Amino acid sequence: MGSAYMTNPVIFLIDTLFSLYILAVVLRFLLQWTNADFYNPISQFLVKITHPPLKMLRRFVPSVGRIDTSSLVLVVLLQIIADFSILALKGLMISLPALMILSLSQLVSLFLNVFIFAIFARAILSWFDPGHYNTASSILYSLTEPVLNICRKIVPDMGGIDLSPLVGLVLLQLAKMMILPPLQQLASLIG
Repeated sequence: MGSAYMTNPVIFLIDTLFSLYILAVVLRFLLQWTNADFYNPISQFLVKITHPPLKMLRRFVPSVGRIDTSSLVLVVLLQIIADFSILALKGLMISLPALMILSLSQLVSLFLNVFIFAIFARAILSWFDPGHYNTASSILYSLTEPVLNICRKIVPDMGGIDLSPLVGLVLLQLAKMMILPPLQQLASLIG
């Protein structure tokens, strides 16, 4: 009981703090990629809390077109550090390639979950307050519109009912089911 008594809270803190910061960097990356309103208070918050490490990384990792590669490098590094720390505290050690694949699978899951939750939240907001502008709905619109535009090409307009959020949620969930298990299996094989 003694070692687990302190280990579990430490693992919880590491997981929570790293997960929140990784989410902030991922959201900053996605909002920048989708050309969301930079002056939106949510965008400004994300820029301020992620700026210090990204400023340092940008000296070594340039952007490629519209892709902020330094943000991607930062989330990968943070996820690897978090996973390594948690596994070490649990007394487990895996090879570096397995750790990298495990971290990659968690990041792919996070990216897909961000879109899933954003589409779901946008759909819910549209039921309760359609057409009303606020900072959250603006961010949700910017974040989800690229995915929903693709879905609108798949499913035509159904007499004024937009089924693109439903199609988007189904496709994103299918992507999770098809991409994540092979990555997790590969990580366990290399382990």
